[in-house]
Amino acid sequence: MVEIVFLGINDIGEQVYEWLNDRNDAEILALLTEQEQLSTVKVLEPDLILSSGFRHIVPEEILSLPPLGAVNMHKSYLPYNRGTNPNVWSIIEDQPAGVSIHYMTASVDSGPVIDRREVPVYPDDDGRSLYERLESEQLDQFTECWPAIRDDDANTVEQTDDGTYHYYKDFVEAWEIDLEAEVRIGDFIDRLRALTFPPYDNAYFEKDGNKYHVDIQIHKEGDGNDGDELSEKNVPVYNEDDY
Repeated sequence: MVEIVFLGINDIGEQVYEWLNDRNDAEILALLTEQEQLSTVKVLEPDLILSSGFRHIVPEEILSLPPLGAVNMHKSYLPYNRGTNPNVWSIIEDQPAGVSIHYMTASVDSGPVIDRREVPVYPDDDGRSLYERLESEQLDQFTECWPAIRDDDANTVEQTDDGTYHYYKDFVEAWEIDLEAEVRIGDFIDRLRALTFPPYDNAYFEKDGNKYHVDIQIHKEGDGNDGDELSEKNVPVYNEDDY
């Protein structure tokens, strides 16, 4: 029986939390969401720390306590897009998207990788559709990797110094659209795709003292979202004199 302290509770974290609670080889001792709660780890002395969506840096003195280490689930293809909002940057910066499970170290999202899987990014993806596909892959990834994590038998790969890192402030700075800026149309579309995440309003521009939010919707022809097909009876007929 592996005793676990769970850090964070994003959507995939909740699914993993419930999956572990239904098993007879794991016991979750506590769910911690705030940094000031980390001292609880010292008291509970768990076998393993498991993190999913914990928004605070965990000090080395806490990470070193569990004999099975501290494991984090991250929505990126490490070492690309360490830090926050990795799904967004995969689209904006045209980098590999994916999911990774890694051991936590003092350096955020930089520890040895237990498993990483690349997930394709399609031209009609927005931030939300990619996020949901990454999340679906994460659950499969964790359930498959759990025996190795539980048995302390994971084959890890050290991360390289390549890759990227983003802060939340980078995400916020990407929201504002400069109407006077000269940009490649492809880059602009990618930025709008990445920032479209209904029901949230992210991208915006300001005009005459007002703020206007912008989303984008893209669909491939023939995917069933083209609306009613035109027929001969509802296609307007124009004569040359109409032009």
